[in-house]
Amino acid sequence: MTQSKASKKDKPYGGSIDLTRLFGSNSEELAQSETSAPKNFLPLAQIHRKPEQVRRYFDPQKMEQLTASVREYGILENLLVRSMPGKLGEYELVAGERRYRAAQEVGLTEVPASILELSDQQALQITLVENLQREDLNPVEETEGILQLLAIRLDLSVQEVVSLLYRMQNESTRNLNHNVVVQEEEVVEEVFNALGRMSWQSFVKHRLPLRNLPEEVLEALQRGKIEYTKAQTIGRVKDEGQRQELLQAAIAQDLSIRDIRDRIKQLSQSQNTASQSPDYLKRFNAVSRQLKKTSAWEDQEKRDRLEALLKEIEDLVQ
Repeated sequence: MTQSKASKKDKPYGGSIDLTRLFGSNSEELAQSETSAPKNFLPLAQIHRKPEQVRRYFDPQKMEQLTASVREYGILENLLVRSMPGKLGEYELVAGERRYRAAQEVGLTEVPASILELSDQQALQITLVENLQREDLNPVEETEGILQLLAIRLDLSVQEVVSLLYRMQNESTRNLNHNVVVQEEEVVEEVFNALGRMSWQSFVKHRLPLRNLPEEVLEALQRGKIEYTKAQTIGRVKDEGQRQELLQAAIAQDLSIRDIRDRIKQLSQSQNTASQSPDYLKRFNAVSRQLKKTSAWEDQEKRDRLEALLKEIEDLVQ
């Protein structure tokens, strides 16, 4: 099956992130902190993945290529880790999860790593550099990464950030009384300006809905089989069978967004036609109940006509 190509609109942030505006430091300072960190060979068993890691899907083919490289040459680029508070000799993986997974697959017991002393915000900074600037980060992972960034900057949970963004949208579009804290709104504006890809309004409208996509559509999007604009459109189809059929057709035939909308329109028209048609089954059942009570069967002429009609119905349904 051919993987569909993401359009320019679907690509992640690339190299456009303004780290100075996000964290008050620039990429040169970040690079210096990485290169100046002491290099160690650490037991792989003492390095632990971050539970809130942005990346959740890794292309199997690319992972297979990396694993083959690690098997032959070893880990060429250090993993970045930080010490885990209160756990001596244990480390949290900050950057390099693909290399970490490849090392596990190959069976390495030790990997080269740079140990950095980082706060949560600094660790996220490095994670963003590695993840949000990657071309293969899918829109779902990108969305979750931005929400995590906002959560740290605002000192809120991710769900609280989502609620805040929707409140901001409601106040903006409906001209409601300004209930969102101005400082929070300024932080949101600052983050999206620094990311340099879209406004927070566009993020709320186009990206947050991705988190509520039906499971099969979300999985196809995460695996890069379909663009997020098509996934959103297909996700609006409520009938599960029709939605899955449309999703499979969109992937197999690389349907355009217009093709998908046309098919959804046809499905809607068919449903409307069916809903507007008389409910023949209910009418038939009602007549059947009346036949049990009617005295028409006692009249020979009426009985002959009823039997003829019944025979015609039987012939039609068979």
